[in-house]
Amino acid sequence: MRSCSLIDLGLVPYADALTLQRRLAALRAEERLGDILLLVEHPPVITLGRAGQKAHLRIPESSLAALGVEFYEVERGGDMTCHGPGQLVGYPILNLADHGRDVHRYLRQLEAVLIRMLSGFGITAGRSVGRTGVWVGEGKIASVGIHVSRWVTRHGFALNVNMNLAPFQLIVPCGIQDAKVTSMAQELSGPISIREVAAALIRCFEAEFGVSLLPASVTGLLDVESAAAVGDRDNAAVVGGVG
Repeated sequence: MRSCSLIDLGLVPYADALTLQRRLAALRAEERLGDILLLVEHPPVITLGRAGQKAHLRIPESSLAALGVEFYEVERGGDMTCHGPGQLVGYPILNLADHGRDVHRYLRQLEAVLIRMLSGFGITAGRSVGRTGVWVGEGKIASVGIHVSRWVTRHGFALNVNMNLAPFQLIVPCGIQDAKVTSMAQELSGPISIREVAAALIRCFEAEFGVSLLPASVTGLLDVESAAAVGDRDNAAVVGGVG
């Protein structure tokens, strides 16, 4: 079974996670790393995908800082969504050359992971025709938005576990007027451990993608980048000293 590095970052600012994704994806595209799954939570932030409209922000962008909410326009697909503590966010950095070279199939696989995991908690979830993401009835419980370059994926999914859903009132969620948003805690009428959810999600991800997730550290993965830089300097010194 193919191995995949698992990095659980906990609560990290959105900008830091975005920078890390980009660095790891570049290394993955160069085959200097294997596949990776990042799991994170973010402080309150609204993100806008490349297919979205800024008009879907219901208040002036200048008002967000006073509410403690950041705003980013990013390269993922999809429209506008919210992240915050209590939401489990997954950023798979996979080379789709090893997973079928089919972007649409990959999107459906991410949805399948979430649907299977939610079923294990007694939540009946599914897809909505013509819409990406995972739904419980008319309520959206998870968003999916990705970016693929050189067959390597970035961004991913955001599952509402115990998240405060109030910030969704600041936007038109996913660009869908009158869209409802829900969470696992709301569907189960009580709190649930995000660590318990993460453990279940890991098992479902392994089953869907046929991988074995192995805990890893950011430092360990980025050591290959540092080693390459040292190698480049050593080579330059040798070349410069010839003759």
